[in-house]
Amino acid sequence: MNHIVLFEPEIPQNTGNIMRTCVATGTKLHLIEPLGFRLDEKRLIRSGVNYIDKLDYTLYDDWNDFLDKNQGKGTFYYFTRYGKKPHTSFSYADEKDHYFIFGKESTGIPKEILKRDLEHCMRIPMTENVRALNLSNCCAIVIYEALRQQGYPNLLQTEPHKGENYLEE
Repeated sequence: MNHIVLFEPEIPQNTGNIMRTCVATGTKLHLIEPLGFRLDEKRLIRSGVNYIDKLDYTLYDDWNDFLDKNQGKGTFYYFTRYGKKPHTSFSYADEKDHYFIFGKESTGIPKEILKRDLEHCMRIPMTENVRALNLSNCCAIVIYEALRQQGYPNLLQTEPHKGENYLEE
């Protein structure tokens, strides 16, 4: 199973977009407090649209609470602009749980956390003209790479509402 972990997210619209991506991909979301918003904010709900009730998520008091409940259950991957490996350099095709950990928008994941597992620190390649991509874009890029490697398990390959032959009709 794939997991997106948000370490102290600050911007409700980003988290709302990530919630929608998690519902669309069958990905579990982990939110580590403190959050920079309340989970009932209109901006958060608007970004997640009508999918929030279908979201599988857990809220944690802090990093240690997250570790207590998840460490040893899968591989942790840390996304940081200081990572030296691209996100595509890892294989996510196995049956293990993959935890993709993203830091808060302003400062990222604390260096103390990253230094404990440099082997799994990675970055999404980009030009020198941009310090970082938007958090919700990063989550989408990474989760779809993992799903591509896994063969898009349990995801629809055709449009379910208007029918798979809609374009031909």
